[in-house]
Amino acid sequence: MAAPHQAEIGIFGGSGFYSFLPNVEEVWVETPYGPPSDRIALAEIAGKRVAFLPRHGKDHRFPPHKINYRANLWAMKTLGVKRIIGPAACGSLQPHIKPGEFVILDQLVDRTWGRADTFFEGPVVRHPSIADPYCPELRRLAIQAAREVGVTVHEQGTMVVIQGPRYATRAESRWYSQNGWHTIGMTQYPEVPLARELNMCYVGIGLVTDYDCGLEGRPEIPPVTHDEVIRVFNANVDNLKRLLLRLIELIPPERTGCRCGETIKE
Repeated sequence: MAAPHQAEIGIFGGSGFYSFLPNVEEVWVETPYGPPSDRIALAEIAGKRVAFLPRHGKDHRFPPHKINYRANLWAMKTLGVKRIIGPAACGSLQPHIKPGEFVILDQLVDRTWGRADTFFEGPVVRHPSIADPYCPELRRLAIQAAREVGVTVHEQGTMVVIQGPRYATRAESRWYSQNGWHTIGMTQYPEVPLARELNMCYVGIGLVTDYDCGLEGRPEIPPVTHDEVIRVFNANVDNLKRLLLRLIELIPPERTGCRCGETIKE
């Protein structure tokens, strides 16, 4: 059944983003998968209807492994969202990717366990391909937006997604780095494949907050702390807001540069 409220673009992120949404209207969306993380804020930006949902809840009550990812994505779909922007704080696994910089993700590696990560649990079964998990059109536009607002951007990168809420050991972090992966975070999986199962485009934007503790050749790097992550994130949140606003402006009305809407054809 169609929802009385509609949006074209969805954003997952922290509650600090509310400050850049004008004339916010909050709605609650029921889903077959239980409650989403919080009420969804609706606003108009650059002539487009945008839905914003803090994935951890406004008061950050849900750790990464307890987020109801299926309910969050289903709620967005219920509102009519076809494109998802997923900014996320992350650690750097490579020396050339520095804290305060942005990474437009093109691949991910799942190292989580026990998370509900599909809508197809039977009797209807599908096997969607997410060989290229991120939308090529949104990635191109996000890179353009980052350049235009003047932030340092890495145009590709693999994020390894760990279970959390703990951070990696030095041995784990060193292993991830040696595999050539670029960033480490806790929420891109199963957010990305669930979006694709609902035929939604998804772009992941990593905001690098720290060097992870096992970075090769950098024994002086201290263990990452939550306080330090929040400090760096808050110092760069204005850059992220500018990037997101420009990206929203650049997104065209129709999806012509990707095939994300054909992931599940039936």
